[in-house]
Amino acid sequence: MAMVEKNSSAIGYVARNLLLSLFIVTTILFALSCYFVLRSTAHNRFLSSTFPSKSFVDVKPEKANCRCVKDEKSSVITAPLKVYMYNMDPEFHFGLLDWKKKEGSDSSVWPDIQKYIPPYPGGLNLQHSIEYWLTLDLLASEYENAPRGVAAKRVYNSSEADVIFVPFFSSLSYNRFSKVNPHQKTSRNKDLQGKLVMFLTAQEEWKRSGGRDHVVLAHHPNSMLDARNKLFPAMFILSDFGRYPPTVANVEKDVIAPYKHVIKAYENDTSGFDSRPILLYFQGAIYRKDGGFVRQELFYLLQDEKDVHFSFGSVRNGGINKASQGMHNSKFCLNIAGDTPSSNRLFDAIASHCVPVIISDDIELPFEDVIDYSEFSVFVRTSDALKENFLVNLIRGITKEEWTRMWNRLKEVEKYYEFHFPSKVDDAVQMIWQAIARKVPGVKMRIHKSRRYSGSVSETGKESRWSSLIPRTFW
Repeated sequence: MAMVEKNSSAIGYVARNLLLSLFIVTTILFALSCYFVLRSTAHNRFLSSTFPSKSFVDVKPEKANCRCVKDEKSSVITAPLKVYMYNMDPEFHFGLLDWKKKEGSDSSVWPDIQKYIPPYPGGLNLQHSIEYWLTLDLLASEYENAPRGVAAKRVYNSSEADVIFVPFFSSLSYNRFSKVNPHQKTSRNKDLQGKLVMFLTAQEEWKRSGGRDHVVLAHHPNSMLDARNKLFPAMFILSDFGRYPPTVANVEKDVIAPYKHVIKAYENDTSGFDSRPILLYFQGAIYRKDGGFVRQELFYLLQDEKDVHFSFGSVRNGGINKASQGMHNSKFCLNIAGDTPSSNRLFDAIASHCVPVIISDDIELPFEDVIDYSEFSVFVRTSDALKENFLVNLIRGITKEEWTRMWNRLKEVEKYYEFHFPSKVDDAVQMIWQAIARKVPGVKMRIHKSRRYSGSVSETGKESRWSSLIPRTFW
């Protein structure tokens, strides 16, 4: 009996050792498998970090024919955005500036900008003049010795292009030709929009992509009122989304571009916190429609604050010069929603190095995917701004050190909002092209998705050229 118990004990000991060994081996194998999986995913993360998102930096002179962009960690060189521009009749663009093409078989629909550039009207017209600057930049990109870096390059084969540019000066058309003259049934602006829709939808380029790769400029909130609902697949260049339903325009497919500031830029700014006596500045239209009600409410709240300037103003009677002087002497400048969420006062404030105080809950800002506005702006919710003493106490609570940090950052970013011809590296013109370029992958994805079922049944219901190759069980 003792021998049997001894053998049973030995067998149990061996069994326990086998189970323990099996557990250890299983654990080691599991750990190794986890290691290799983690190593694999780490490799993918490394690949992602090797190709970072684009930022911006100056282009060296020897690389003037390429677009060079890099961030702080590594540099990535990409080619200029390839843009095909329709050779549209001058009535859509420079003809609106009273330029006329020369008669003859070799006449061009474009002015020779090396000899003459049709001037753009001044005043408030300039706010929405981006169509003018972008078109000039494309025309200038054809000259090999252009003295600047190139963000966009005009190409003549539309199949090679990243985007198709529509050179319709829609904001100028609205500003100058939206009124109906006594001898007209409709305005010239409305007629041009009708012609534009007919022209675009008849083009092979439009049919090929459904218009998704077309760039249409509608910066003035009232421009393209008749055509926008018919051209909505295109990429719109806008000032905001205030008068657009999200099915027509949205931040995913469209680009928000800056206004051109109308006040004088503050050059050689040696001012500081103590040398700007006005705490908070606003001058403009006080009584506005829609979301602009907040302006009059703030006027009543702030009118008795002695270090706050809040008054009605316009471009008449030297209004622009007065605003320039006032903003240059102010620490903070109000940017309040008007008829739409955006306002040119933000860009006037940036040009003045006056820290913007933004009160506009629905505002979308230019280039916000690469620029952090919180570094040089103060954001206040409308509901908070309308509380008694909230806004003025908030602004007075910002220290001299905090203000100086934002003021220094304003001087660094102001170049991104300046329009030039010829364009300069990372000025407003090139920043808009870069913003368009960042939309291109999304455009291509939408075009590819639209073609998913093009190989089965055509739009007319007839079988396509591939349908005979597809088994009937797949229909």
